[in-house]
Amino acid sequence: MNALTLEPQPGSNDPASSARAALTLAALGVVYGDIGTSPLYAFKECLSPAHGVVLNAASVLGLLSLVFWALMLVVTLKYVVFVLRADHDGEGGILALQALAKHAVGGQAGHPAVLAALGALGLTGAAMFYGDSLITPAVSVLSAVEGLNVVTPVFDKYVVPLTVAILIGLFAVQRHGTGLVGKVFGPVMLLWFGVLAWLGLQQIARSPEVLQAINPVWAVGFLTDHPGQSLAVLGSVFLAVTGGEALYADMGHFGASAIRRAWFFVALPALVLNYFGQGALVLHDATAIDNPFFHMVPTWGVMPMVVLASAATVIASQAVISGAFSLTAQAMRMGYLPRLRVVQTSGDAMGQVYLPVVNWLLMGGVLALVVGFGTSTALSAAYGIAVSLTMVTTTLLATVVALRLWRWNPVAVAIGGGALLAVDLVFVVGNSLKVAEGGWVPLAIAALVLVLFTTWARGRSISRRAAQADRIDLAPFVESLGAQPPHRVRGTAVFLTSEPDSVPHALLHNLKHNQVLHERVLVLQVEAIDTPRAEAADKLRVRGLGHGFWQVTARHGFMERPDVPEFMKLLAYQKGIDTSVMSTSYFTSRENVGTGRLPGLGWARQVLFAWLHRNAGRASDYFGLPSNRVVEMGRRAT
Repeated sequence: MNALTLEPQPGSNDPASSARAALTLAALGVVYGDIGTSPLYAFKECLSPAHGVVLNAASVLGLLSLVFWALMLVVTLKYVVFVLRADHDGEGGILALQALAKHAVGGQAGHPAVLAALGALGLTGAAMFYGDSLITPAVSVLSAVEGLNVVTPVFDKYVVPLTVAILIGLFAVQRHGTGLVGKVFGPVMLLWFGVLAWLGLQQIARSPEVLQAINPVWAVGFLTDHPGQSLAVLGSVFLAVTGGEALYADMGHFGASAIRRAWFFVALPALVLNYFGQGALVLHDATAIDNPFFHMVPTWGVMPMVVLASAATVIASQAVISGAFSLTAQAMRMGYLPRLRVVQTSGDAMGQVYLPVVNWLLMGGVLALVVGFGTSTALSAAYGIAVSLTMVTTTLLATVVALRLWRWNPVAVAIGGGALLAVDLVFVVGNSLKVAEGGWVPLAIAALVLVLFTTWARGRSISRRAAQADRIDLAPFVESLGAQPPHRVRGTAVFLTSEPDSVPHALLHNLKHNQVLHERVLVLQVEAIDTPRAEAADKLRVRGLGHGFWQVTARHGFMERPDVPEFMKLLAYQKGIDTSVMSTSYFTSRENVGTGRLPGLGWARQVLFAWLHRNAGRASDYFGLPSNRVVEMGRRAT
């Protein structure tokens, strides 16, 4: 149990060691909440009589061996050892991996078909994450509350209402941010993993023969002895590794080292001990298969365990909810979604954001799943397919990075990547058997998200091309002002535009209706780049056009908030242009989009694009503009 306490070694009380321990503890709380609560339901589903597997010592050891080697191959080898190497300026996640893979094949200069394929893989993985974000809170909290049934069946009718109440409370507090709650995540999860290990050891001591399952021969033997049931069983075995994808997604918050330490010294040992403990319990008490996790708990400890399990599942749910917020913000900055209201909940951590629309949509979906499915067993049928497809996309993108960017031996990459992909595809096939029983839910959610992603990106591209017909080149326009200068007023005007070489429509409207120009005019393009963060020296590109005009491009990474006032402060510091708050006005255009002039989009997608456009957030909110210094001009785009 010493490995589970994370106590510093004698003589290691230096600040660096303390910082590493604190970071590891924080990573334990956030990263491993999802996979850490899998013992609540994973092994129970592996033992389900619906699989048609005769319960005997050989089948129990075979199932345990499958779970053990799934943890070793999918989580340990693939994610912890291999994928965590693929950091994009310290960031992880499927969209960061997509950007890294595109860079590996030459970036924008790469072959268009290859870039399109990599883009599709990244978007597919991102879309699948939203299905996971709905199902994880539902199945995790529901399985924890179902522990009350072990005390007495009387509690059965209260399971769903209590689960709904916990989930409503969880989503209701999201607007306050995760900073305060996050301080207790680590200690709670450390206690959780400690209890997992202790419960498992108690049972292993009674039936130590269960340790034979470490031998992969038992896994192979189970698969060969049960060819008809193997795929269905593998769909349940996969539940033990769901949450493993969070290791990579959260790398930017904690770093690969902290995530690896938390896995090898705490999470992995505790999970293995608990699963083996559940197997040991079933070996000497076959009646425990209905809920082996809670049957390991002494009678006096069931109620406290339900409370602890509920806390752990709330933490697991918080991790995927926060991940959905972050992923949505990234997708907006990369041009796959319209602007939504983003609330920064921390002044220190850029990644801590809250999106009200996403929060309430998630809550509605999660509650519908809990009420509609009713039990964690029914919900587990919907769980897995989205995660397994996400893992396939991760393997393919990481293989491209290893081959083209790291320049690893092609033979080794082909063998290793092929083996990992084969494991992923086996689990995809196993989970696909559950599509009719509920697995269609995350697939439908992912399909909807993909339609939104592609419709918005395609519609914006077509809309921009259509606007080119009405464009006026900026440089000649500025030169023409010298011949017939308009009246100039004091101050600085910042015109936001997506076409820096064209005259912004807001500038034309202002000149037409007000017949004045400010003495300093900045034509500002805010550009998202495919790296997590823009280098300080590369954030601003400034070109003087004369006559008091400057063309400015402000660049930000997909993990950064596009804060225009901060860009203006940097501009004043670098170029000496007066952009003080009280002397600067911001001009934006509010486009009105029709539904009949978007060639390349079908009628239904044109209607969807127009709806998305109408409901997009205002540029002033997205770019953090001071509300009392903004002038918004309307225009019809199509």
